Amino acid sequence: MEKEFAGKVAIVTGAASGIGAATARRLAAAGAAVVVADFNRDGAEAVAEAIGGEARAYVIDLGDFDAIERMVAWTVDTFGRLDVAVNNAGIGGDSKGVVDYDPEMWRRVQAVNLDGIFGCMKYQIPAMIASGGGAIVNMASALGIVAQRNNAAYIASKHAIIGITKSAALDYADQGIRVNAIAPGYIDTPLVRSVVSQEAFDAIVALHPVGRLGTPEEIAAAAVFLLSDHASFITGTVQAVDGGYTAQ
Repeated sequence: MEKEFAGKVAIVTGAASGIGAATARRLAAAGAAVVVADFNRDGAEAVAEAIGGEARAYVIDLGDFDAIERMVAWTVDTFGRLDVAVNNAGIGGDSKGVVDYDPEMWRRVQAVNLDGIFGCMKYQIPAMIASGGGAIVNMASALGIVAQRNNAAYIASKHAIIGITKSAALDYADQGIRVNAIAPGYIDTPLVRSVVSQEAFDAIVALHPVGRLGTPEEIAAAAVFLLSDHASFITGTVQAVDGGYTAQ
């Protein structure tokens, strides 16, 4: 792979596994120094150790704005700059309708999924401007474009991520900052396979016209493209990487 991110510094949240880990690996392979940020200490350290080089694990609760500010400051103190970020961390919440949804769970889903991305951009963008510009990818979901039953908190947070992505893109385009979102379909991970029956898994696959789920590496490839100079005229967009899920 071309070392197109040589000399650049990246933060990837939710990087202990899945899409985040695949993105951290891909950015490192392209030459970036990567902060592997996650609430899961063991997972983050394992990913950073496997990457080697200038990858560093950072343990964080993205529901805490002060902790996000400290993470960005630590990144700049450690590496001297911040150029790109993938704000990927998120949680699912309960499978319930709006009336039955527990308010505390609602608040927790919004705190991690939406407030976490707001907080990340609030502190990442000034650091990127100080470094001469940068690019951000926020991880939304196909369920940020469409909806489904009994998933109100997650769907609300992912729709809002698309909105704040477009807003931030307009706010800082003239300062050299690009902001885009990715809307993945269902991704084939060991966690997905471990929590659903084979019948349920087959039903999820059937939702995707291509006849399979996506892989973390496919989402990582899209994220790294949007962060790269190849996407220099792309900002304020949401890119569905969903096997046709939202085209139906």
